[in-house]
Amino acid sequence: MILSRILEHKKAELRHKQSRGYLSELKAKIQDAPGPLGFAVTLEATRTAGSPALIAEVKKASPSLGLLRPEFSERFDYLGIAKAYHAHGASALSVLTDKDFFQGSLEYLREIKQSVPMPALDKEFMVEEIQFYEARAHGADAVLLIVAALERQQLIDFYALARGLALDVLIETHHERELDIVLERLPEARLIGINNRDLKTFTTDLGVTLRLAKRIPADKLIVSESGIHQRADVMRLIEAGIHAMLIGESLIRADDVGGKIRELRGVPASSHA
Repeated sequence: MILSRILEHKKAELRHKQSRGYLSELKAKIQDAPGPLGFAVTLEATRTAGSPALIAEVKKASPSLGLLRPEFSERFDYLGIAKAYHAHGASALSVLTDKDFFQGSLEYLREIKQSVPMPALDKEFMVEEIQFYEARAHGADAVLLIVAALERQQLIDFYALARGLALDVLIETHHERELDIVLERLPEARLIGINNRDLKTFTTDLGVTLRLAKRIPADKLIVSESGIHQRADVMRLIEAGIHAMLIGESLIRADDVGGKIRELRGVPASSHA
């Protein structure tokens, strides 16, 4: 299973970072850094009846597809991509920071946050406390917690750690059991993600969102992730009561990013809203 392979690798990768000196360095950076932007508040403020808020993903590669565009082998213009998302009406950013499986980087996140005035999610597999300090020190406004990747107590502890660092938390679920854990153990969690991608087969099915959304209380912000490619997909999500959508591949692969965002959001070509 790809997830367990990633998690195993991630823990090994982080072992050499577990030093007091490195943690002190990160804490010093955090002390001097501006406070995070409100990720959840922004999603709430920018969603409309006809369009869930758009979290646009800065993504170079994936384990199943490799590089998302051939030219990324020469140059990955992460800043240009983030600026295009901002210019064309995305609500927030998701930045892949996993190096070995997604060819991401914390430096991408840091540079994007210095240049683009939007809240950003650090899209990473969080398995150690040090990663939360890294995320905050590099400018993240939110972090991702994947229920399938964590023990129950870890999930609770990591949520508290993130909130203590003023980071919003997107908690990702894949099926009913995971969702029930979140609702029972973290009733205060505001942002609940539903990943439509099967972590064993890597196939996507929007039916996962349609099924799980029915179980989520009205005071939560629901984010549908993966497998959203066209306006018809978005319409299905709207009918299911989704508040935000996280989209990567279909935006990265589009020849006209602005046109693709307008299509997904249902905005006429003449409008820049």
